[in-house]
Amino acid sequence: MTVFRVERGTPLPVAEAWRRVTDWGAHGAGVPLTRVTVLTAGPTGAGTRFTARTGLGRLGFDDPMRVVRWEPPGTGGSAAGVCRLEKEGRVVLGAAEITVRAEGSGARVTWVEELRVRGVPRWCDPLLNHAARWVFGREVDRLLGGVA
Repeated sequence: MTVFRVERGTPLPVAEAWRRVTDWGAHGAGVPLTRVTVLTAGPTGAGTRFTARTGLGRLGFDDPMRVVRWEPPGTGGSAAGVCRLEKEGRVVLGAAEITVRAEGSGARVTWVEELRVRGVPRWCDPLLNHAARWVFGREVDRLLGGVA
């Protein structure tokens, strides 16, 4: 298992940064061969389920996730927003926690993920960590529309 962290500052208001990084349907658009399908009707909250499908045709795997903690930011950005996801698949395991808090006139987004890919030996964890930080970093940048 590897644990990685992606952190970005943005000039966006806290509520808008939160909306963008928790818009599950928008995730994956910047990741090659990946699409995300939201499985539960909105609005998002604890219990929301979605699946990221990575692959081409039948060659690929699903990464089903469920929101287990949903605490949007406080009014006016007074309290940080926290969302925790648990991965429920057969291939990709782990959990992610997304925090959005006020920082100056904008926001700071922190994404921390515990990631394990079944069948991948532990000695590959440093490579998996590097690849995950790169992929998730690019995706967070894309979701936020660029960073400060």
